[in-house]
Amino acid sequence: MLTETGTTIIKCFLHISKGEQKKRLQERLDDPEKTWKFNPGDIKERELWPNYTQTYEQAIKATSSKHAPWYIVPADSKTNRNLLISRLLLNTLKNLDLRYPAVPAEYKSIKIQD
Repeated sequence: MLTETGTTIIKCFLHISKGEQKKRLQERLDDPEKTWKFNPGDIKERELWPNYTQTYEQAIKATSSKHAPWYIVPADSKTNRNLLISRLLLNTLKNLDLRYPAVPAEYKSIKIQD
């Protein structure tokens, strides 16, 4: 319904590998400035990695469409992730062919007085 009324939808799935997740979780434990981010429940959730992967794949397949596709973004590298998303947004904005509205003819004769 949104796309039918002209809304552009961009959906990004930030894919982090299991190895990268392990590295980031360990960094949270090892770095006192990141320990606040650690949640012991994350270790238990890691055991469900195959279930999550299957569920994400199903959800993406079920909700991706020509008018609102999913973009799978590799997110192990935050720099590359940000670059890919920036390019996606920039290309999308360029393709929108945005323009300022036309100036009404009567505005051209208006002069603002002191």
